[in-house]
Amino acid sequence: MNFQKPKGTPDFLPGTVEKWQYLENTARELTALYRYREVRTPIFEHTELFKRGVGETTDVVEKEMYTFADKADRSITLRPEGTAGTVRAYAENKLYADPDVTKLYYVGPMFRYEQPQAGRMRQFHQFGIEALGSSSPALDAEVIAFGYDYCRKLGLKDVRVEVNSVGTAEIRANFRAKLLAFLEPMKEELCRDCRSRMERNPLRVLDCKIDQHRFDGAPSILDELDEECRTHFEQVRGYLDAMGVPYEINPRLVRGLDYYTHTAFEYKAAGIGAIDTIGGGGRYNGLVGQIGGEEHDQPGVGMALGLERVLIILEAQGVSIPEYAPLDLYLIGLGDRAEAETVRLVHAARAAGLTAEKDYQGRKMKSAMKSADRSAAREVAILGDDELDAGVISIKTMATGEQRKLPLGDFIRMLAEEKAGRQA
Repeated sequence: MNFQKPKGTPDFLPGTVEKWQYLENTARELTALYRYREVRTPIFEHTELFKRGVGETTDVVEKEMYTFADKADRSITLRPEGTAGTVRAYAENKLYADPDVTKLYYVGPMFRYEQPQAGRMRQFHQFGIEALGSSSPALDAEVIAFGYDYCRKLGLKDVRVEVNSVGTAEIRANFRAKLLAFLEPMKEELCRDCRSRMERNPLRVLDCKIDQHRFDGAPSILDELDEECRTHFEQVRGYLDAMGVPYEINPRLVRGLDYYTHTAFEYKAAGIGAIDTIGGGGRYNGLVGQIGGEEHDQPGVGMALGLERVLIILEAQGVSIPEYAPLDLYLIGLGDRAEAETVRLVHAARAAGLTAEKDYQGRKMKSAMKSADRSAAREVAILGDDELDAGVISIKTMATGEQRKLPLGDFIRMLAEEKAGRQA
C-alpha cells in the first residue's frame, strides 16, 4: 500500500522548509525587540475551551473543528487558533500574578476542517502575539504596529491595516437590533450562510464576501459606541498616527471570533486573488475571566498571521526569500588514508564554526566536484594520500577558481578566520 498524506496537510521538504524557517526566524527577531516571550501550548485541548473561548455560534466551532473522543470518552479538539490555548496557559499557570504586562508569542500548526484551497489548508500555521494585563489603548496600537512591522520586515508590499471598534457586549446587543432591522427585508436574497448567521450572530453577516454589495447603507457600529469605547478607539488611532502606521477605518470589520471587544483589526495585501486577508486580531477583555475564572480576569489584546498566506503573497509579489545558506567547506578524500582523514577533518571544521560536508559515496574527483558545486560550497578541500604525507591540503575557491595549498594542521583555523573577517 502506498500511503499519502491526509487531504489539506503539507509536507515541507528541504528547499521549501528554509522559507518557513526564514518566516519564523524573522518573527523571533522582532519579538525580541518588542520583548515578547515564546509560549508552547498543546496541539489539542478540551473541546469546551474553544466553545467557551472562541464562541459556540462561530463558523470555527460549528463547522470547522477537528473534535474527537479520547479513550476515556473526553471530548478533545485539535486547536483551531492560538489565543484560547495561550489564555488558558496564562490563567492555569497564574501568570496574571505578574505585576507587569505579560507578553507572549507562539508559532505552530492549527487545524480546521474546510475545503483546501490556496492559503486555506486543514493544517495551517500561525504566528501570533498576546499581551495581557493592561487595557491601555497604547497596547492595542503596539500590537497592531507589531504585525505591520513584521510584514514590512519580510518585504511585503502594499500592506493595508483596517481597524474598527466592536465596542462591548452591551453595545453589540443594541447594534444587533438595528442591524437585523436593516437585513430583514433582504433576507431571502442573502446567501445560505448569511441567513443562518442572522438567527445566531447577525454581526457576522457583515463579514460575508458574497453579499458585501448588498450592505451599502447598513448601520455602523461606530455610531453606537459609548463615550468610553469612542475615546479608546480615538486614542488607538492617535497612537497609530504617532507611530506612522497607516490604516483605514472599516466599520464592517467584525472578525470571526466572539471574544473581541473594543479594537478589531486586519492586515491585507494583494497577491492571492479574492483572498487578501493575511491576519488580524483585536482586544479581548473578559476572555481570561471566561477561561480562568472571573476572580482572575485580566484585559488582553493580540494578533495572528497565517504563515501560508504570508508566504504565498511574498512569492506572488516576487519578494526574494533567503535560501539555504551556502556551504563553507566541502572535503574530498582521494585514497583510503586520505578518505579516513576527511572524516576527522569535517568534524573538526564544524567544531570551528564552519558549515562543512564531505563526499560519502566514494565518487571520483569529477563527480565529487559536481556534488560540491550543487552544495554551493565556497571552498573545496581536496586531500590525497600524497598531500597527507606532505602535511598540506589543496583548497579551491569555487567562485574564482583560485587554488592554493595550506598547512593541513592550520587550514581549518585559517578558513574560520577568513569567514569571521567576511562577517565582520
